[in-house]
Amino acid sequence: MSMIHFSVTALRKQLAAKEISPVEVVDALLARIEAIDPQVKAYLHVDAAAAREAAKSADVTRPLGGVPIAIKDVLNVKGDPCTCASKILKGYIAPYDATTIGKLRDAGAILLGRTNMDEFAMGSSTENSSWGSTRNPWSLAHIPGGSSGGSAAAVGAHEAFAALGSDTGGSIRQPAALCGCVGLKPTYGRVSRFGLVAFASSLDQIGPFTKTVEDAALLMNVLSGHDPLDNTSSRQQVPDLTARLTGDIKGMKLGVPKEYFIEGIDPQVDAAVKAAIAKYQELGAEIVEISLPHTEHAVAVYYILATAEASANLARFDGVRYGTRAEKPTGVLDMYGRTRAEGFGPEVKRRIILGTYVLSSGYADAYYKHAQKVQELIRQDFHKAFEKVDAILTPTSPTAAFKAGERTASPLQMYLADIFTIAVNLAGVCGISLPCGFTMPEGDTPRLPIGLQIIGPNWGEETILRAGHAYEQSTGWHKELPPI
Repeated sequence: MSMIHFSVTALRKQLAAKEISPVEVVDALLARIEAIDPQVKAYLHVDAAAAREAAKSADVTRPLGGVPIAIKDVLNVKGDPCTCASKILKGYIAPYDATTIGKLRDAGAILLGRTNMDEFAMGSSTENSSWGSTRNPWSLAHIPGGSSGGSAAAVGAHEAFAALGSDTGGSIRQPAALCGCVGLKPTYGRVSRFGLVAFASSLDQIGPFTKTVEDAALLMNVLSGHDPLDNTSSRQQVPDLTARLTGDIKGMKLGVPKEYFIEGIDPQVDAAVKAAIAKYQELGAEIVEISLPHTEHAVAVYYILATAEASANLARFDGVRYGTRAEKPTGVLDMYGRTRAEGFGPEVKRRIILGTYVLSSGYADAYYKHAQKVQELIRQDFHKAFEKVDAILTPTSPTAAFKAGERTASPLQMYLADIFTIAVNLAGVCGISLPCGFTMPEGDTPRLPIGLQIIGPNWGEETILRAGHAYEQSTGWHKELPPI
């Protein structure tokens, strides 16, 4: 196995034993990026010189010492561009580090580059980027998922050992499933959002993409914890998540919600997830059928609440303080209007308009306030379920990756790609996606990864990681390598 295929855990052992050096690791990864990223297009910006320089002084005794990590282009990294894949932020250079970036630096990680994404994290396929779309490492004709598709593709293609993404309605878990890697969305408040460019502030969470569940636990140990710079950051104590990966899940109660095995789900996805559920029974878990009755309303609720918050959050991008500005405006209103018209892409404009509409006078009660009430019902569904079970098993996505361009003309079809992940954000609980199989090649459609989602209660990262690790250790899906 080549060095680039190591997990973070395996890489750390090699670095600690001085069998390889951080400089060799960075050079190998940069060579990989140079060789295949022109096809995958996972990265928007790679600072090779800075990465090599950091590697020379890397302290391999730290938790992530000498490990190169990619960063979604929605997180501020001091001295690096942060465009959110949007023309409106062209030329903006971050003047400070996000809290999560500071934690990675403190842990000894090497920041490798900026990954592509759907503009302002709005999308499910990474086709909404102003700088071009990313492709799936398992098939360059297919999408990698979104909005954190660049981070997922970088890890799935072994162009990064791990990456950070953000998840507002499934933007870590869905692309992780489609690219054959692990993606974890933490409990809301577990990881600081300071330095994350906001899409929907009550739903956004930062989390890791990794090659294994153990790596996800390691990254979560580093990223988690209270931050006084984020007033939604929790003071909840963070256990050592890697120490909880015992491999033993005997007696664990795992719920299977009937609402997640619906008409329209791809039969191969259905079969792979049901086979994973059967494997959990073999491992000693108790499978319990449960109901999350308000799941059917999750997509509608999300696209009211998230767009409302987006319309408010994106009001700050006006050409006055940072980013691009329309040339030769005739006045301040002309500058505002033309800057936003020229700077935002069509999907961002669509969501701003939707959000402004549902907040407008005469409609806020009918839409926004009503959606908040249904969101509370969704929260209660999960609360009741977790009184009976320790975690919940579902598909991550109703299908494997679809072909590039297949859904761009139908926003509704694109929105339904996140139908199994959105409720987790609305409830504020945690979820992880990990590989559980592959589709069979058919015609011009190749073999593509399938993801299993494990949902846990508030502060239940320990539980979902333990359950995910036990399954991963009993199967070999995470060891499969993409054809590229």
